[in-house]
Amino acid sequence: MCGIVGVVGRGLVNQLIYDSLLLLQHRGQDAAGIATSDGNLFNMFKGHGLVRDVFRTRSMRSLPGFSGIGQVRYPTAGSSDSAEEAQPFYVNAPFGLTFAHNGNLTNWLELRESLFRVDQRHINTNSDSEVLLNVLAHELQRSANGVSLDEGAIFRAVTALHSRVKGAYAVVAQISGYGLLAFRDPHGIRPLCLGRFESPEGTEWMVASESVALEGSGFEFVRDVEPGEAIFISLDGKLSSQLCGPNVPFAPCIFEYVYFARPDSVLSGVSVYGARLRMGEYLGDKLARSIPLGDIDVVMPVPDSSRPAAMQLASRLNLEYREGLIKNRYVGRTFIMPGQAIRKKSVRQKLNTIGLEFKGKNVLLVDDSIVRGTTSREIVEMARAAGANKVYMASAAPPVRYQNVYGIDMPTQDELIATGRDDQEISRIIGADALIYQDIEDMKKSISDLNPALTNFDTSCFTGEYVTGDITPEYLARIAIPRDGPERGTGLQFNLGFAANDY
Repeated sequence: MCGIVGVVGRGLVNQLIYDSLLLLQHRGQDAAGIATSDGNLFNMFKGHGLVRDVFRTRSMRSLPGFSGIGQVRYPTAGSSDSAEEAQPFYVNAPFGLTFAHNGNLTNWLELRESLFRVDQRHINTNSDSEVLLNVLAHELQRSANGVSLDEGAIFRAVTALHSRVKGAYAVVAQISGYGLLAFRDPHGIRPLCLGRFESPEGTEWMVASESVALEGSGFEFVRDVEPGEAIFISLDGKLSSQLCGPNVPFAPCIFEYVYFARPDSVLSGVSVYGARLRMGEYLGDKLARSIPLGDIDVVMPVPDSSRPAAMQLASRLNLEYREGLIKNRYVGRTFIMPGQAIRKKSVRQKLNTIGLEFKGKNVLLVDDSIVRGTTSREIVEMARAAGANKVYMASAAPPVRYQNVYGIDMPTQDELIATGRDDQEISRIIGADALIYQDIEDMKKSISDLNPALTNFDTSCFTGEYVTGDITPEYLARIAIPRDGPERGTGLQFNLGFAANDY
């Protein structure tokens, strides 16, 4: 999962992009990067780490320009954590492009082979994002037919890209001397939205993964980028758009509402916070049918994503709500940390108990989801060590039983605690006295109740049904194998050869 942003402004945009990436930091903590356009010159700086750690005063000064893009990243399923794969990416032909991508291509290997043998384009990393960039560059070259670009040629190139590419992708790209291009895959699996700011010098535009990046930067939310739509914003601020993708069912990733997106974001007309409240209501109704409510003394959230669901569950069932787990906000989100050992260690570093809230009580812990079970098992042990009599666990999402192929780091079914196990077995493994999962239809209704137009979702990690229709058992076995060997490098990257390392 990644967060992306693109801006066409009326003044220097480096600080604006930096601030927007801070607002999207929850979407990726592995690497960050910014590329700006200063006339016909691109400037780029990127590297491993949090936004605040990657960029320093000197690196920000090396990013002049009135337009630019940025990304926060964590490695998707099967990808390398090498700093070579930090984004944005850059190619100098045919027109000069910088590029940032959120999602995961499902046919990237076939595309890479085609690019090499047919299109004669070289791919320098094992990143599907670089493959997608080169597909875009090649289609722009074909569409322009050797002459300068116009809007029609750009939209024809995106249309051709959609015909070749499969998977999930939300993209922002700069075309040197022309402007900013943004587009979204035809199923709309990954989110993307458009914002506007009226400055004294004229209209400024921002495209970002979530509305919180727009609003937190002073931009007015205009609308979501439609599935299959391409938006082009020229350097003078003129916006044009066109539907370039085929007419296929809209299927946004439901895990955005469960876990990834910030609660203060709005996705497809649905407040993420409101959806999580509804998840708590539906989960509470199921809990009341499963466990005698008299056996529960207190409801506690596993901070932070589950807090709205836990509060609403407690209110609906007239149970006491307490905060018994305190989060260290300087440790990253364990679900998106690479490596089981790192995740396990980080749970204890991230959370601590308030013993007074646990001692002698029957506690219901509410989490947004249970993926690998590492966090749940550690938290149950912490609750018992703090003196809890009984520890119940409830998940606002259904059991995660299948691999995700659209940009979430769930590389193998063997890592998923729910694969091949029923609720009782999972409860025993994590050490809980009982475990209650959300029903999948209730999870869907939590969102569609707030926007009845949303009836279809990507729920593949819960159901094993993949909306792009191209996922086979052979493909799932292949992505379980890492794309490359040992890490090739760490640390800050380059600024197209111009900016020095300022650590």
